[in-house]
Amino acid sequence: MPPLFSAQSISKSWSGRPLFHEISLSLDERERVGLIGPNGTGKSTLLKILAGLETADSGNLSMRRGLRIVYVAQEDTFPAGLTVNEILHQALSGSALDTFESETQVQIMRTRVDFQNGDQIVDTLSGGWKKRLALACALLREPDVLLLDEPTNHLDMEGIVWLEKLLVGAEFSVLVISHDRYFLENISTRLIELNRAYPDGYLSIDGNYSEFLARKQEVLHAQAQLQNTLNIRVKREVEWLQRGAQARSTKSKYRIEEAGRLIDELGEVTFRNNQNRTMLSDFSATQRKADELLVLKGVSKQLGGKLLFENLDLTLSHRVRLGILGANGSGKSTLLRIVSGEMEPDAGIVRQAKQLRIVRFDQNREHLNKEVTLREALAPESDYVEYRGNSYHVAGWAERFLFRREQLEVPVSNLSGGEQARVLLACLMTEPADILILDEPTNDLDIPTLEVLEESLLEFQGAVILVTHDRYLLDRVSTLLLAIEGGGKTEFFAEYAQWQAQQTNKTTPARSEKTTSTNKASAPPQAKQRLSTAEQRELATMEQRITDAEEHVAALQAQLQIPEIVTNHIKTEALWKTIQQAEEKVVRHYKRWEELEARR
Repeated sequence: MPPLFSAQSISKSWSGRPLFHEISLSLDERERVGLIGPNGTGKSTLLKILAGLETADSGNLSMRRGLRIVYVAQEDTFPAGLTVNEILHQALSGSALDTFESETQVQIMRTRVDFQNGDQIVDTLSGGWKKRLALACALLREPDVLLLDEPTNHLDMEGIVWLEKLLVGAEFSVLVISHDRYFLENISTRLIELNRAYPDGYLSIDGNYSEFLARKQEVLHAQAQLQNTLNIRVKREVEWLQRGAQARSTKSKYRIEEAGRLIDELGEVTFRNNQNRTMLSDFSATQRKADELLVLKGVSKQLGGKLLFENLDLTLSHRVRLGILGANGSGKSTLLRIVSGEMEPDAGIVRQAKQLRIVRFDQNREHLNKEVTLREALAPESDYVEYRGNSYHVAGWAERFLFRREQLEVPVSNLSGGEQARVLLACLMTEPADILILDEPTNDLDIPTLEVLEESLLEFQGAVILVTHDRYLLDRVSTLLLAIEGGGKTEFFAEYAQWQAQQTNKTTPARSEKTTSTNKASAPPQAKQRLSTAEQRELATMEQRITDAEEHVAALQAQLQIPEIVTNHIKTEALWKTIQQAEEKVVRHYKRWEELEARR
């Protein structure tokens, strides 16, 4: 059967700069394609071209007759003052449904996306609920193809899981831009990466994200080997040319032409291989090694009559990386403001170490002056940036964060969302910190930048508080998780898998013992499974995970020597509970390591 649509040799430039050149792709029925690539490669522009919102500079786009393509933008905007029901009815305008049928469809869709109040004004919705509303409007249009641009950016964990289930069970096809690696792993049947690192400007691989990574590594490794081979051949041909041809024979002319061709090919391959550079800086830490950088004791907070959390006890020390989980509006950002001293709790004590230095990444980027140029944002007072006792010219510092020299005079407001996030990271990394507070740092960041951010956080010697919906980042970086569960309840977890298991247990009905026994008896013996690509990567990092977990246990145990804790039975009991959870995490890591080793 022919594809739903086919794009052939699509090219597009922006302000004289090529975004992509002669891209070709197609989409089959019920296919779920993840579209990835570094910031600035034109992913959103390509999606708009496919949606008919922009035109390509060249190329052809053919579609199956009657194809319904629905596009959901990265930012959700709705007419002010309308209710949820009115917005949903607008999505059905132009359909052949009568009033009763239209109302029925709206009610069904509200239930499907879990909107309790159809009379709520859209202006009062959070970013996550606006995204759900945008998706509901798209579904009401009954698409054959759904185009999604960063749909997980404003969704909380529950919303992301809901969206994954929706897409996996959908009858329509999906083309989605996302940098959420767990999301791509769970929903994709094919991955396409736009990147000038590849000969065609893109790489398309069938399978999920793990399979894509394995194939991508093979492609880049082969390309690196090709560069080495070309280097050797070019060197040999140049040496021959320098000796001078003995005669103007046909063979000599051929060798001269071949040398030129090899030099051109080497230049192209070298250019492609150089596209895979990443950010080169880490966060700066102070030399403080205090056991108690920050202590919260019995902290409670209400907002608008809603109890967010109560009687919260928390101690942050050196190398503790705390991840915070919770639905949108649960109080995560409020807790960050209390921790940083921007807001007072209703009850309880917040005690900071003397001269504590806190550096914060704010999800709204309020500390980023968008009216100045990139040069002024990176180096406000001179042409040099001070970083760990050394001076760097602003042009070189900008290149560390993947900016081109010609961008230095561009206003920050004209940069993309991902580029603005990199500007903020570049500024924050120059500030020595005891505690890093990162509030949704991953929005708009591409995958290569996310990977560097992870490594920077793992290397940071201070404490980290991380609020993010990026499950991969949360799972890899955090040594301790705090879940804000609503109604004032909070709970600590050793790792993301423990929290996820609890959520599954809440929603999965228990099976009877008889049923379980029958299933076990009738189940066929399982053949030994080889490690998947994701499991191979997990095994490669397991030793480091165990080391980090054991160091965390040792740091917690050291707190038992602090007189203020030992003489306070409440603190001692809370600390022992945390130590027990940390030790259980070590045990789980060892068991997992043994399991993976046994299957290798």
